[in-house]
Amino acid sequence: MTRHETITAEPFSLQRRNPAGGTKPLANWGFQNETDPLTDVLLGSPAFLRHLATSSLSKKHLRENPCNIQTAQAQHKDLVAAYENFGINIHWHEPTPELPMQVYSRDSSVMTPYGAVITAMANWWRRGENYAAIRTYEKLGIPIYDMVTAGTFEGGDFNVIEDGVVLIGCGGARTQEEGARQVKEWFDKEGWETRLAFIDEYYVHIDLMVVPIAPKLTAVCLACTEPGIVDWLKGKGHEIIDVPFQDTMALGCNFMSLGKDRVIAPTSSKTLVGQLKARGFEVAEVDTAEISKTGGGIHCMAQALKRVPA
Repeated sequence: MTRHETITAEPFSLQRRNPAGGTKPLANWGFQNETDPLTDVLLGSPAFLRHLATSSLSKKHLRENPCNIQTAQAQHKDLVAAYENFGINIHWHEPTPELPMQVYSRDSSVMTPYGAVITAMANWWRRGENYAAIRTYEKLGIPIYDMVTAGTFEGGDFNVIEDGVVLIGCGGARTQEEGARQVKEWFDKEGWETRLAFIDEYYVHIDLMVVPIAPKLTAVCLACTEPGIVDWLKGKGHEIIDVPFQDTMALGCNFMSLGKDRVIAPTSSKTLVGQLKARGFEVAEVDTAEISKTGGGIHCMAQALKRVPA
């Protein structure tokens, strides 16, 4: 927690976005894409984790084989150790008993080159995470780009594919079309290419099925991703690594790219891990099977705060 203390703080604001577009990028925080080298990440503690019915997948586990919280907390420690081993500077949300799902730090906010977007959570028991996220960004000196107000919107549905290109998921249950279109309009005005991905609510967020690995290399579950999106990615020159449906439903397509051909991935995602290692990637495998019963994977549990161009 020392690196940000040496960085000149950005003036904090609750709405930095220029309504006409052309918002100036931050000097010391943010990133252009999700595959540049990661230097700073925001995590949420599982100290008060509970297994709640946040999605069809978590409901199924809750009925049949609920999460062992102590095992889940131990798995999160292993995930933290993986970031530390790669030299990533870790920042934390302040844990509180009222926010049992705060471990999924991707949901309550979205980091952009211009500041953080505060999202609008769908589940009532998670809406307090949005307010807590504002306090976190104020503490870090990261201004707020804007706050979603038109409908629900969650961070797992903001998928930066490459510089200035974002795929925005919309499944209805967690991210509503109204919220997705509000965010799309903001980034249209910034000159980004934006595409809405209408997904079945069973898949929760777009980052369960599409996640960038490295420049022009993207993991996609072809069995559950709309062919038009796959064609769109291929049209941009992206090579696709197909993650099998069964692996995807176990959060196997939900990993974290650290840049420089380094990835943190779940041990259960054998096909993806095997393909990455065959390509020369350094893969830190972390067992997240127990904690993922509560509704999210490695990508869901991390909000990139800063990446630097390779």
